Amino acid sequence: MILKKYIKLCSIIAVYVLINPPCAFAYLNPGTGSMIIQTVIALIGSGGYALYLFREKIKKFLCNLIKNNKHD
Repeated sequence: MILKKYIKLCSIIAVYVLINPPCAFAYLNPGTGSMIIQTVIALIGSGGYALYLFREKIKKFLCNLIKNNKHD
């Protein structure tokens, strides 16, 4: 019980620190923005391609899941 409270408190503190960082006075050059945009586009594209490759397996899984729920 005490461990759960400790973990919860540590989680709240970690989220607070990540959301409210101190001033960094950092400089981001324009190339950094381009790199971030390229990464996001690549993640979206690769996720779409993965769904395209595994669409039959996903479709079978969802059909079996729906079929099993109807019998219950």
